Amino acid sequence: MVHQRKGLMEHSAILPLDGEGGPSVASAKEGSEGVNPGADRFAGNFRYLAATPSTTPSARSPFPIKGKDGGRRHNQVANRENRMKHFLTAATAALALTATAAAQDYFPPRGDADWERREAAEMGLDPVALQAAVDFAIANETAPPDGWTGVDVRDLSVMVPLTWAFEPFSSPVGELRPRGGPAGIILRDGYIVAEWGDLERVDMTFSISKSFLSHTVGLAVDDGLIASVDDAVSGYVADERFSTEHNAPITWDQMLRQTSGWWGTLFDKPAWADRPARDNPARDLVAGPPEPGSAWEYNDVRVNALALAALHVWQRPLPDVLAERIMDPIGSSGSWEWHGYENSHVEIGGETMWSVSGGGHWGGGMMISAYDQARFGLLGLHRGNWDGEQLLSEGWYERSLTPTDVMPSYGYMNFFLNTPGDERAAIAVEEAPAGSFAYLGAGANMIFIDPEHDIVAVVRWIDAGQRGEFIRRLMQAVEE
Repeated sequence: MVHQRKGLMEHSAILPLDGEGGPSVASAKEGSEGVNPGADRFAGNFRYLAATPSTTPSARSPFPIKGKDGGRRHNQVANRENRMKHFLTAATAALALTATAAAQDYFPPRGDADWERREAAEMGLDPVALQAAVDFAIANETAPPDGWTGVDVRDLSVMVPLTWAFEPFSSPVGELRPRGGPAGIILRDGYIVAEWGDLERVDMTFSISKSFLSHTVGLAVDDGLIASVDDAVSGYVADERFSTEHNAPITWDQMLRQTSGWWGTLFDKPAWADRPARDNPARDLVAGPPEPGSAWEYNDVRVNALALAALHVWQRPLPDVLAERIMDPIGSSGSWEWHGYENSHVEIGGETMWSVSGGGHWGGGMMISAYDQARFGLLGLHRGNWDGEQLLSEGWYERSLTPTDVMPSYGYMNFFLNTPGDERAAIAVEEAPAGSFAYLGAGANMIFIDPEHDIVAVVRWIDAGQRGEFIRRLMQAVEE
């Protein structure tokens, strides 16, 4: 529901909570022979795209400086007889408003029931337009692809294997948990202004798991455990698969940007078998790996290799690191779970540890509530600062939001940058600020972050093809 005064709107957008099931992660090579058009609705459309550096400048501000008033300054009444007086009045008012807004930064306390709600109109949003955006998200829940009539899209134990049935080695090796119905939260200045669905339900979040993974790598860089993201990963990992002639020079930066071309088999999944061409599943195997840094490829084997490398660096389970350094400080519910596979237990420093996955492609990955996703998004809005405590450095967010040369709409995993005009971009919304971005996962799952307007929107189980339209409708609700 959209929070507002009684009388502004009588109907509520609370959605039914009956039913279980879910989405997945699909991608396609440029040229589209690997695309499943129907499955894209719930999978997303990421794959092996650019093989040549883009000429698009990458020097844009990766995260525009955000005024504490979110840019919503009221116009001062002009005194036409005295331009100087007008200037001084406006400048003084702007400074006062900024100071007031800075004092009003809101971070929710631990305990989601105590998260403060505010009326949409009070927060500079049109409640009718905001409700329309919520209604749109609910109405566009992921549907069965053409020809799959009768398949329960909320049953992930069926939907995920069906989506990836064209892959060699496609059998799930991790938990596939039934999901709930559409759900979401919209924040402005940290306050909840709209919410719908079961927000406490712990559901799979697919590739948003990659955003949590990159945060643990960022913490290792902040702590000096990784001296530089330009270092070769092989120098930090006692695993011969990272030291082959091809893999040895791969850097942390390349793995974070999904340009590594890491080659090998991990947890019984070969890198070449992830999202192959539908008409020729052997194509990547025959072609061999791309030169590190030369091509962007959405590949979960390589993502899981990054997770394994980070485990070697930390020498402790990544969920423990995430809980201690990020999730506990931001007041998460503690109900989230980060899974690996049934065969991804490894020995590190003489101890057996579970190497977690960076997605739900073969099951597993991050399972989390919408409330906790919103807290994580709010941390991103404030560039790693939570109520005055810098949990992850601003520099890490700047790197994460710097476009990748061969894929300018992507930063570090899984930061999708709003890039209008780029036909390969997952988020390309002209009506949204250039500095906005999103953490995306199949299903579709989205944490949309708009620093200019101080907005965070969590949207779960929306048709992947309708994410952009939801963002447009959300932007239509912004009045000041």
